Amino acid sequence: MKYIFWIYQWFIVAPILLVATIITALTTIVGSFINGDYFGYYPAKWWSRLWCALLFVKVEVRGRENINRQEAYVFVANHQSAFDIFSIYGYLGHNFKWMMRKGLHNIPLIGTACERAGHIMVDTKSTKGIIHTIHDAQRRLVKGMSIVVFPEGRRTDTGHMAPFKRGAFMLASEFGLPIVPITIDGSYRVMPRSTFNVTPGRIVLSIHEPIMPVDGKHDCESAMQQSYESIRSSLPEDNA
Repeated sequence: MKYIFWIYQWFIVAPILLVATIITALTTIVGSFINGDYFGYYPAKWWSRLWCALLFVKVEVRGRENINRQEAYVFVANHQSAFDIFSIYGYLGHNFKWMMRKGLHNIPLIGTACERAGHIMVDTKSTKGIIHTIHDAQRRLVKGMSIVVFPEGRRTDTGHMAPFKRGAFMLASEFGLPIVPITIDGSYRVMPRSTFNVTPGRIVLSIHEPIMPVDGKHDCESAMQQSYESIRSSLPEDNA
C-alpha cells in the first residue's frame, strides 16, 4: 500500500501541485501590486490546503479562541517538517508574514512571490544583512501585521525540539506585541527532513494563550523559556 501511495504522490499529485504552485506564485506576484497583504496570504492559504487534501494530511486546530483575527501577534512554533508551512498557512486563520531563510529567495518564481508578498528574508551572514532583516521586520510590525517565526531556525533532524533563538522575542519586546506559541504535532511523522515521501496522517496545531508584554515590554529570556515550555507541553514525550 505504501508503494501504491508513492506512485500516486509522484505521478499524479506532484504534477498537479507543480502547476498549482506556478499559478499561486504568479497570482501572488501580480496580485501583490494591487494588495500585498491580501494576495500575499490568501492564494498561498488555498495552495497549502490543496497540498494537505491531495496528500491525505488532515490538520486539526486547537485553541483558536486564544487569538483575535484583528490583533497583531508574534507567532512562534516548533519546526518538524516542510508540512509545518502548509499547516500554518492553510489553517491558522490569521493573516501574517513569514520570517524565512534568505536562501529561499533563489527558488524560481517562489522566491519572487515571497518577496512580493512582503515576507521577511532573514540574512545572518553579515552585520549589514542582520540590520536589513531587523528593519524589514520593523516595517511589517509597525503596520500592524503579525509574523510567524520558527525560533529553532531550521527543521528538526530527530523529531525533538532544539533550543530557541532570541530574535523573535526581541522583536516582540521592541513593539510590545503578544507572543503566541504554537505547537505543531504530527508533521514529522508525515514528512521528516530525511525524505520527500509523504505518509498520510494528522497534524495538530495547538494555539496557546498569548504571552502578554508587561509595561509594553517582554523579558526576552523569560518569554523564550515560557514559549518553549508551552510548545513542549502539547507534544508527546518522544517529540519533546
